[in-house]
Amino acid sequence: MNENSTIIENAKRIILEEAQSINNLSNFLDEDFATVVKEILHSKGRLIITGIGKSALIANKIVATMNSTGTPALFMHAAEAIHGDLGMIQKDDFVLCISKSGNTPEIKVLIPLLKRGGNKLIAMVSERKSYLAEHADYVLYAHVEREADINNLAPTNSTTAQLVMGDTLAMCLLEQRKFSPQDFAKYHPGGALGKRMYMRVDDIFISENAPRVTADTVISNVIIEISSKRLGATAVVDNDNKLLGIITDGDLRRMLEKNKNINEAKAADIMTQNPKTISRHELAFKAFEQMKKNNITQLVVTDGGNYLGMIHLHDLLKEGIV
Repeated sequence: MNENSTIIENAKRIILEEAQSINNLSNFLDEDFATVVKEILHSKGRLIITGIGKSALIANKIVATMNSTGTPALFMHAAEAIHGDLGMIQKDDFVLCISKSGNTPEIKVLIPLLKRGGNKLIAMVSERKSYLAEHADYVLYAHVEREADINNLAPTNSTTAQLVMGDTLAMCLLEQRKFSPQDFAKYHPGGALGKRMYMRVDDIFISENAPRVTADTVISNVIIEISSKRLGATAVVDNDNKLLGIITDGDLRRMLEKNKNINEAKAADIMTQNPKTISRHELAFKAFEQMKKNNITQLVVTDGGNYLGMIHLHDLLKEGIV
Protein backbone atom coordinates (compact mmCIF):
# COMPACT_ATOMS: atom_id res chain seq x y z
CA MET A 1 0.00 0.00 0.00
CA ASN A 2 1.47 3.37 -1.02
CA GLU A 3 1.67 6.42 1.22
CA ASN A 4 -1.45 8.12 -0.21
CA SER A 5 -3.52 4.98 0.31
CA THR A 6 -2.32 4.70 3.89
CA ILE A 7 -3.32 8.29 4.60
CA ILE A 8 -6.75 7.83 3.03
CA GLU A 9 -7.38 4.60 4.94
CA ASN A 10 -6.39 6.28 8.19
CA ALA A 11 -8.68 9.23 7.45
CA LYS A 12 -11.59 6.86 6.79
CA ARG A 13 -10.94 5.08 10.08
CA ILE A 14 -10.99 8.37 12.00
CA ILE A 15 -14.21 9.54 10.36
CA LEU A 16 -15.93 6.21 11.03
CA GLU A 17 -14.76 6.20 14.66
CA GLU A 18 -16.09 9.71 15.24
CA ALA A 19 -19.34 8.82 13.50
CA GLN A 20 -19.72 5.75 15.72
CA SER A 21 -19.12 7.88 18.81
CA ILE A 22 -21.96 10.15 17.74
CA ASN A 23 -24.22 7.24 16.89
CA ASN A 24 -23.71 5.75 20.36
CA LEU A 25 -25.03 8.92 22.01
CA SER A 26 -28.61 8.01 21.16
CA ASN A 27 -28.29 5.03 23.49
CA PHE A 28 -27.30 7.26 26.41
CA LEU A 29 -30.30 9.60 26.40
CA ASP A 30 -32.40 9.19 29.53
CA GLU A 31 -34.84 10.93 31.85
CA ASP A 32 -32.14 13.38 32.95
CA PHE A 33 -31.91 14.74 29.40
CA ALA A 34 -35.67 15.30 29.12
CA THR A 35 -35.75 16.90 32.58
CA VAL A 36 -32.89 19.25 31.70
CA VAL A 37 -34.74 20.42 28.58
CA LYS A 38 -37.88 21.18 30.59
CA GLU A 39 -35.99 22.83 33.44
CA ILE A 40 -34.07 25.15 31.11
CA LEU A 41 -37.19 25.86 29.08
CA HIS A 42 -39.13 27.10 32.12
CA SER A 43 -36.19 28.71 33.89
CA LYS A 44 -36.26 32.43 34.68
CA GLY A 45 -32.48 32.52 34.44
CA ARG A 46 -29.80 31.82 31.89
CA LEU A 47 -27.72 28.81 31.01
CA ILE A 48 -24.09 29.26 32.11
CA ILE A 49 -21.82 26.84 30.27
CA THR A 50 -18.32 26.16 31.55
CA GLY A 51 -15.36 23.94 30.77
CA ILE A 52 -11.61 23.95 30.40
CA GLY A 53 -9.24 23.13 27.54
CA LYS A 54 -10.93 21.72 24.43
CA SER A 55 -14.18 21.37 26.36
CA ALA A 56 -14.15 25.15 26.86
CA LEU A 57 -14.01 25.62 23.08
CA ILE A 58 -17.01 23.31 22.70
CA ALA A 59 -18.79 25.23 25.47
CA ASN A 60 -18.29 28.48 23.55
CA LYS A 61 -19.86 26.99 20.44
CA ILE A 62 -22.84 25.64 22.37
CA VAL A 63 -23.35 29.07 23.95
CA ALA A 64 -23.46 30.64 20.47
CA THR A 65 -25.99 28.06 19.28
CA MET A 66 -28.18 28.54 22.36
CA ASN A 67 -28.23 32.33 22.05
CA SER A 68 -29.11 32.18 18.36
CA THR A 69 -32.02 29.82 18.97
CA GLY A 70 -33.74 31.55 21.86
CA THR A 71 -32.00 30.19 24.97
CA PRO A 72 -30.03 32.92 26.82
CA ALA A 73 -26.56 31.53 27.56
CA LEU A 74 -23.16 32.72 28.76
CA PHE A 75 -19.71 31.12 28.69
CA MET A 76 -17.66 30.96 31.88
CA HIS A 77 -14.13 29.54 31.72
CA ALA A 78 -13.66 27.03 34.54
CA ALA A 79 -10.23 28.36 35.46
CA GLU A 80 -11.33 32.02 35.45
CA ALA A 81 -14.44 31.21 37.48
CA ILE A 82 -12.44 30.72 40.66
CA HIS A 83 -10.71 34.07 40.09
CA GLY A 84 -13.79 36.27 39.98
CA ASP A 85 -15.99 35.11 37.11
CA LEU A 86 -18.33 33.26 39.47
CA GLY A 87 -19.91 36.67 39.93
CA MET A 88 -21.63 36.33 36.55
CA ILE A 89 -23.88 33.55 37.89
CA GLN A 90 -27.25 34.80 39.09
CA LYS A 91 -29.80 33.18 41.38
CA ASP A 92 -31.99 31.45 38.76
CA ASP A 93 -29.22 30.42 36.37
CA PHE A 94 -28.47 26.81 35.46
CA VAL A 95 -24.83 25.78 35.11
CA LEU A 96 -23.74 23.22 32.50
CA CYS A 97 -20.23 21.95 33.12
CA ILE A 98 -18.52 20.08 30.28
CA SER A 99 -15.64 17.71 30.98
CA LYS A 100 -14.60 14.37 29.50
CA SER A 101 -13.18 12.91 32.69
CA GLY A 102 -15.07 15.03 35.19
CA ASN A 103 -12.04 14.79 37.46
CA THR A 104 -9.71 17.65 36.47
CA PRO A 105 -8.28 19.80 39.28
CA GLU A 106 -10.12 22.89 38.08
CA ILE A 107 -13.44 21.03 38.09
CA LYS A 108 -12.85 19.71 41.61
CA VAL A 109 -12.24 23.24 42.86
CA LEU A 110 -15.16 24.75 40.94
CA ILE A 111 -17.96 22.30 41.75
CA PRO A 112 -18.16 22.96 45.53
CA LEU A 113 -18.30 26.70 44.81
CA LEU A 114 -21.15 26.20 42.36
CA LYS A 115 -23.06 23.97 44.76
CA ARG A 116 -22.63 26.55 47.52
CA GLY A 117 -24.43 29.10 45.35
CA GLY A 118 -27.50 26.87 45.13
CA ASN A 119 -27.63 26.79 41.32
CA LYS A 120 -28.74 23.59 39.58
CA LEU A 121 -25.70 21.84 38.07
CA ILE A 122 -25.78 19.86 34.83
CA ALA A 123 -22.80 17.66 34.01
CA MET A 124 -21.84 16.67 30.47
CA VAL A 125 -19.31 13.90 31.00
CA SER A 126 -17.92 10.72 29.51
CA GLU A 127 -17.57 9.06 32.93
CA ARG A 128 -20.54 8.55 35.23
CA LYS A 129 -18.27 7.59 38.16
CA SER A 130 -16.52 10.96 38.18
CA TYR A 131 -16.41 13.80 40.69
CA LEU A 132 -18.47 16.04 38.40
CA ALA A 133 -21.15 13.46 37.62
CA GLU A 134 -21.56 12.40 41.24
CA HIS A 135 -22.05 16.00 42.44
CA ALA A 136 -24.30 17.17 39.58
CA ASP A 137 -28.09 17.42 39.75
CA TYR A 138 -28.40 16.04 36.23
CA VAL A 139 -26.02 14.13 33.94
CA LEU A 140 -25.86 14.34 30.16
CA TYR A 141 -23.89 11.22 29.37
CA ALA A 142 -21.57 11.84 26.40
CA HIS A 143 -19.47 8.71 26.74
CA VAL A 144 -16.80 7.63 24.26
CA GLU A 145 -14.71 4.47 24.47
CA ARG A 146 -11.54 6.11 23.18
CA GLU A 147 -10.23 9.02 21.12
CA ALA A 148 -9.68 8.76 17.39
CA ASP A 149 -5.92 9.21 17.44
CA ILE A 150 -3.67 6.14 17.65
CA ASN A 151 -2.37 7.17 21.09
CA ASN A 152 -5.87 7.71 22.53
CA LEU A 153 -4.83 11.15 23.77
CA ALA A 154 -5.97 14.00 21.52
CA PRO A 155 -9.57 15.13 22.24
CA THR A 156 -11.41 14.05 19.08
CA ASN A 157 -14.24 11.59 19.61
CA SER A 158 -14.94 13.12 23.02
CA THR A 159 -15.23 16.72 21.83
CA THR A 160 -17.31 15.64 18.83
CA ALA A 161 -19.69 13.85 21.21
CA GLN A 162 -19.86 16.94 23.44
CA LEU A 163 -20.64 19.15 20.46
CA VAL A 164 -23.40 16.87 19.21
CA MET A 165 -24.92 16.52 22.68
CA GLY A 166 -24.92 20.31 22.98
CA ASP A 167 -26.53 20.71 19.57
CA THR A 168 -29.13 18.11 20.52
CA LEU A 169 -29.96 19.99 23.71
CA ALA A 170 -30.23 23.29 21.82
CA MET A 171 -32.43 21.85 19.08
CA CYS A 172 -34.77 20.15 21.55
CA LEU A 173 -35.16 23.49 23.32
CA LEU A 174 -35.77 25.16 19.95
CA GLU A 175 -38.57 22.72 19.13
CA GLN A 176 -40.14 23.04 22.58
CA ARG A 177 -40.15 26.83 22.18
CA LYS A 178 -41.76 26.45 18.71
CA PHE A 179 -38.93 28.65 17.45
CA SER A 180 -39.89 29.85 13.95
CA PRO A 181 -37.85 31.07 10.97
CA GLN A 182 -39.04 34.57 11.89
CA ASP A 183 -37.60 34.11 15.39
CA PHE A 184 -34.34 32.86 13.92
CA ALA A 185 -34.16 35.86 11.61
CA LYS A 186 -34.70 38.20 14.58
CA TYR A 187 -31.46 36.90 16.11
CA HIS A 188 -29.64 36.95 12.75
CA PRO A 189 -30.64 40.31 11.22
CA GLY A 190 -27.33 40.62 9.38
CA GLY A 191 -27.50 37.20 7.77
CA ALA A 192 -29.16 36.21 4.53
CA LEU A 193 -32.18 34.79 6.36
CA GLY A 194 -32.58 37.95 8.41
CA LYS A 195 -32.53 40.08 5.29
CA ARG A 196 -35.06 37.80 3.61
CA MET A 197 -37.42 38.05 6.54
CA TYR A 198 -37.11 41.77 7.28
CA MET A 199 -35.68 43.80 4.40
CA ARG A 200 -38.36 45.35 2.23
CA VAL A 201 -38.39 46.73 -1.28
CA ASP A 202 -38.55 50.22 0.21
CA ASP A 203 -35.18 49.60 1.88
CA ILE A 204 -33.44 48.84 -1.42
CA PHE A 205 -34.89 50.49 -4.48
CA ILE A 206 -33.79 53.99 -5.43
CA SER A 207 -36.65 56.32 -6.30
CA GLU A 208 -34.49 59.30 -7.19
CA ASN A 209 -34.05 59.68 -10.96
CA ALA A 210 -36.14 56.57 -11.60
CA PRO A 211 -36.42 55.96 -15.38
CA ARG A 212 -39.69 57.19 -16.80
CA VAL A 213 -41.14 58.44 -20.08
CA THR A 214 -44.62 59.39 -21.22
CA ALA A 215 -46.68 57.56 -23.82
CA ASP A 216 -45.84 60.10 -26.56
CA THR A 217 -42.08 60.12 -25.93
CA VAL A 218 -40.19 59.43 -29.16
CA ILE A 219 -38.10 56.27 -29.29
CA SER A 220 -34.79 58.09 -29.51
CA ASN A 221 -35.51 59.69 -26.13
CA VAL A 222 -36.70 56.34 -24.74
CA ILE A 223 -33.31 54.88 -25.66
CA ILE A 224 -31.53 57.76 -23.94
CA GLU A 225 -33.62 57.31 -20.80
CA ILE A 226 -32.95 53.58 -20.60
CA SER A 227 -29.24 54.00 -21.25
CA SER A 228 -28.74 56.84 -18.79
CA LYS A 229 -30.51 55.14 -15.86
CA ARG A 230 -28.71 51.80 -16.40
CA LEU A 231 -31.59 49.57 -15.33
CA GLY A 232 -32.32 48.08 -18.74
CA ALA A 233 -35.85 49.45 -18.78
CA THR A 234 -38.04 52.48 -18.26
CA ALA A 235 -41.56 52.92 -17.01
CA VAL A 236 -44.20 54.62 -19.14
CA VAL A 237 -46.40 56.93 -17.09
CA ASP A 238 -49.17 59.48 -17.66
CA ASN A 239 -49.07 63.09 -16.53
CA ASP A 240 -50.23 62.09 -13.03
CA ASN A 241 -47.40 59.55 -12.69
CA LYS A 242 -49.80 56.62 -13.03
CA LEU A 243 -48.14 53.53 -14.47
CA LEU A 244 -49.14 52.75 -18.07
CA GLY A 245 -46.51 50.22 -19.07
CA ILE A 246 -42.83 49.34 -19.35
CA ILE A 247 -40.24 49.34 -22.12
CA THR A 248 -37.17 47.14 -21.78
CA ASP A 249 -34.06 47.02 -23.92
CA GLY A 250 -35.51 43.75 -25.26
CA ASP A 251 -38.55 45.65 -26.53
CA LEU A 252 -36.22 48.00 -28.40
CA ARG A 253 -34.38 45.10 -30.05
CA ARG A 254 -37.62 43.46 -31.09
CA MET A 255 -38.81 46.76 -32.58
CA LEU A 256 -35.68 47.00 -34.70
CA GLU A 257 -36.02 43.37 -35.79
CA LYS A 258 -39.48 44.20 -37.12
CA ASN A 259 -37.97 47.11 -39.12
CA LYS A 260 -40.23 49.69 -37.54
CA ASN A 261 -39.38 53.28 -38.34
CA ILE A 262 -37.57 54.51 -35.23
CA ASN A 263 -38.23 58.12 -36.19
CA GLU A 264 -42.00 57.68 -36.19
CA ALA A 265 -42.55 55.27 -33.28
CA LYS A 266 -43.39 56.44 -29.79
CA ALA A 267 -43.29 54.82 -26.38
CA ALA A 268 -46.94 53.82 -26.49
CA ASP A 269 -46.29 51.82 -29.68
CA ILE A 270 -43.85 49.35 -28.16
CA MET A 271 -44.52 49.38 -24.41
CA THR A 272 -45.79 46.33 -22.56
CA GLN A 273 -48.98 47.14 -20.74
CA ASN A 274 -49.73 45.78 -17.26
CA PRO A 275 -46.08 45.11 -16.38
CA LYS A 276 -45.04 43.04 -13.37
CA THR A 277 -45.07 45.28 -10.31
CA ILE A 278 -44.35 45.05 -6.61
CA SER A 279 -45.40 47.21 -3.69
CA ARG A 280 -42.77 49.26 -1.91
CA HIS A 281 -43.94 47.60 1.34
CA GLU A 282 -43.39 44.02 0.14
CA LEU A 283 -40.46 41.90 1.32
CA ALA A 284 -37.44 42.27 -0.94
CA PHE A 285 -37.12 38.48 -1.18
CA LYS A 286 -40.61 38.38 -2.69
CA ALA A 287 -39.27 40.60 -5.45
CA PHE A 288 -36.60 37.99 -6.21
CA GLU A 289 -39.18 35.20 -6.23
CA GLN A 290 -41.33 37.17 -8.67
CA MET A 291 -38.35 37.89 -10.93
CA LYS A 292 -37.39 34.23 -10.92
CA LYS A 293 -40.93 33.07 -11.65
CA ASN A 294 -41.33 35.46 -14.59
CA ASN A 295 -37.72 35.20 -15.84
CA ILE A 296 -37.13 38.96 -15.60
CA THR A 297 -34.43 41.08 -14.01
CA GLN A 298 -36.39 44.10 -12.80
CA LEU A 299 -39.74 44.96 -11.27
CA VAL A 300 -41.66 48.21 -11.27
CA VAL A 301 -42.19 49.51 -7.74
CA THR A 302 -45.58 51.08 -7.12
CA ASP A 303 -47.69 52.52 -4.35
CA GLY A 304 -51.41 52.60 -5.02
CA GLY A 305 -50.87 52.60 -8.79
CA ASN A 306 -48.34 55.44 -8.63
CA TYR A 307 -44.95 54.75 -10.17
CA LEU A 308 -42.08 55.03 -7.70
CA GLY A 309 -39.11 53.39 -9.36
CA MET A 310 -37.59 50.01 -10.16
CA ILE A 311 -35.87 47.27 -8.24
CA HIS A 312 -33.27 45.27 -10.14
CA LEU A 313 -31.88 41.80 -9.57
CA HIS A 314 -28.46 43.41 -9.05
CA ASP A 315 -29.87 45.35 -6.07
CA LEU A 316 -30.91 42.09 -4.41
CA LEU A 317 -27.57 40.44 -5.15
CA LYS A 318 -25.68 43.40 -3.73
CA GLU A 319 -27.63 43.16 -0.46
CA GLY A 320 -26.93 39.43 -0.19
CA ILE A 321 -30.62 38.52 -0.25
CA VAL A 322 -30.12 35.90 -2.98
